Amino acid sequence: MLKNEIYKEAVNVAVIGATGYTGVELIRLLLSHPKFRIASLTADSRAGGDITDIFQHLNTYDLPKLVKVEDVNYNNIDAVFCCVPHGESQSIINNIPENVKICDLSTDFRFDDVELYEETYDRKHEAIELQKTAVYGLTEIYRDKIKKTRLVANPGCYPTSVLLPLMPLIKDGIIGQENIIVDSKSGVSGAGRTLKDSSLFTEVSDGFSAYAVTNHRHRPEIESQLVKCSNKNNIRVSFTPHLLPIKRGILSTIYIDIKDNYKLDDVKDCLKQKYDNEMFVSVLGNNIVPSTHDVRGSNFCNIGVFYDSHSNQTIIISVIDNLVKGASGQAIQNMNVMLGNEEKEGLMQGVIFP
Repeated sequence: MLKNEIYKEAVNVAVIGATGYTGVELIRLLLSHPKFRIASLTADSRAGGDITDIFQHLNTYDLPKLVKVEDVNYNNIDAVFCCVPHGESQSIINNIPENVKICDLSTDFRFDDVELYEETYDRKHEAIELQKTAVYGLTEIYRDKIKKTRLVANPGCYPTSVLLPLMPLIKDGIIGQENIIVDSKSGVSGAGRTLKDSSLFTEVSDGFSAYAVTNHRHRPEIESQLVKCSNKNNIRVSFTPHLLPIKRGILSTIYIDIKDNYKLDDVKDCLKQKYDNEMFVSVLGNNIVPSTHDVRGSNFCNIGVFYDSHSNQTIIISVIDNLVKGASGQAIQNMNVMLGNEEKEGLMQGVIFP
């Protein structure tokens, strides 16, 4: 049996909600992390059992038994990844000791504006004081703040693919703010592991469809971050998500208008200056079109920039793996920053191709 190695200065980690897609993806990545030790896994409905009863691909690893959330012994925990459904994190995190670092993968702490959160998710926020301390976990943008916080709100998968290319351009005033069109496509794992008709194989395979047209909950998250980096309230994003008949991956095609005093090269130069020294974000060369194949299973984000002379519009294509850079990988990246580790630790797995 391969053991979950314990290092001299191991960080003991708990994964709350270990049996969802983001939870099991965290386990996969944590098993190769040189400093993290998986010390606790929770799944209330399967408490007392082994995670290998659910996921046979983990049966060669020595992992702790599943427990209920309330049975986690935080005396032995240094860091928590919270992977429960939206609306459940607030009460759980409220009961975690203050010395424990936390990365929450739900939407519960992503909005600085509590009223906007309550309007978007149609529920009361139950941890307003905690919200005041949370930092939005888009690592490449908020790294300095993440270093100093105890609680990171991991971004949504769609917003990650959209905000990484747009935030530098908005901040530098290179593009217009009122005609941003985002056409995003995601693999089925983005819908989570809960059984629902729209995620059944026969409903998804051999088809392609848009959903939540004009009212997807990630649009307010995207807009709120763009407003934050621009200090202007007139940002408007038209966001349409689509469901692809693939397991994982996001491809976002973003249509923007460059301001009159700028050119396409300014867009490319802005993004390259921002990301040339970043491990996980790459601005591709001319005429190279990003594909989800190129980032599958990895924590990378690839960005391509194009100009359509016919419509006089600039097109940005951004690709990520929704379960890694869009969720669990970015969560580990954020935890590395919070704990002073090298950012790449546990995240240098090669891309899965084909």
